[in-house]
Amino acid sequence: MAKQAVEMMIELVTMELPDTKTIRLKWPEAYDPEFNTGQFITLAWPDTPNYRRGYSLSSCALDRGFFETTVKRDGKMGTRIVDWAKPGDQMLVLPPAGRFLPVYEPNKHLICIAGGSGVTPFRAFAREATRRELETKITVLYSVRTTNDIIFNDEFHQLELDNANFDFYVTCTRLHRDDPWTGRRGRIDAAWVREHVHDPTNTIFYACGPNELVEFAEELVLHELKFPKEQMRTEKWG
Repeated sequence: MAKQAVEMMIELVTMELPDTKTIRLKWPEAYDPEFNTGQFITLAWPDTPNYRRGYSLSSCALDRGFFETTVKRDGKMGTRIVDWAKPGDQMLVLPPAGRFLPVYEPNKHLICIAGGSGVTPFRAFAREATRRELETKITVLYSVRTTNDIIFNDEFHQLELDNANFDFYVTCTRLHRDDPWTGRRGRIDAAWVREHVHDPTNTIFYACGPNELVEFAEELVLHELKFPKEQMRTEKWG
């Protein structure tokens, strides 16, 4: 039986970057779904119900009463959300789905590879682990063009302070040589990923974002670093 879309009101919008917006969708009365951190929701506008797009949840399963998703200005849906979505607007929401789920086990190390808005589900991963005070180690390796493209920068750094098992690393690929950034520059590569692998058997890799980024991560992890496929999870956005 097909899942039914639920109409929800946008109760809050936050411009994360000039081209990236987080929308908070308020659950209607008596709506209380069971779902998992790392899943995605599918959105449509009431005036075009057959045009749908899935977006990863940037909120976690412990956040109740609302869904949050973080959208980049891309395509018809992303452009409309970033440029026009405002509090009070209604959207149609299909319930969370997907298998891009964090393995919250004490001995596991989740290495999360992201580019651009592909970092959004990893905010949810880190949020839940931090609130539950889990021993699972989570490392985010995040590639952006410049320091102006870092989504959730302040929140990720606060999560690092709150959770000794969480680390957030950024590499910038298109900075001017005179930029004062003192962090890493260049693309994600096998050497950088290998630096963060301390217990290969208990390491699980996650990659989220556009096809190009995810396929690059798969090649890196499965072929260059030679990890088995069972230790990799991916979420492609097309």
